[in-house]
Amino acid sequence: MTGPRDIHSYLAEFEDIPGTRVFTAARARQGYHLNQFAMSLMKPENRERWKADEKAYLEEWPLSDAQKEAVLARDYNALLDLGGNIYFLSKVFSTDGLSFVQAVSTMTGVSVEDYQAMMKAGGRSPDGQRSRKEKR
Repeated sequence: MTGPRDIHSYLAEFEDIPGTRVFTAARARQGYHLNQFAMSLMKPENRERWKADEKAYLEEWPLSDAQKEAVLARDYNALLDLGGNIYFLSKVFSTDGLSFVQAVSTMTGVSVEDYQAMMKAGGRSPDGQRSRKEKR
């Protein structure tokens, strides 16, 4: 029988999965205000204010400079790294008039059509690099 596992070591293992961001409590804390900003776009009046002046609207939120830059650039991969949750961030791309498929395809570097075909075929292959530190 092994002893209790250190929770910090366990959670650190999630960061070793290439192309995946597990939404842990630490990531939730990091992205709290980012996700609250995104959820604010559920209200029509906030969407209108956002569309009228994105930078001014973002200034109302205590986001890091990196988060603000990533929002303005619509860099969803960076936003996930900075604590964003894809389901909250969907409010941003929905406000832009993008579907989930359209937005997520930008994160993979493939066209919408290629992304849809990949998903219909079962998603990404499980073959390939499975660990950053072990390069396997």
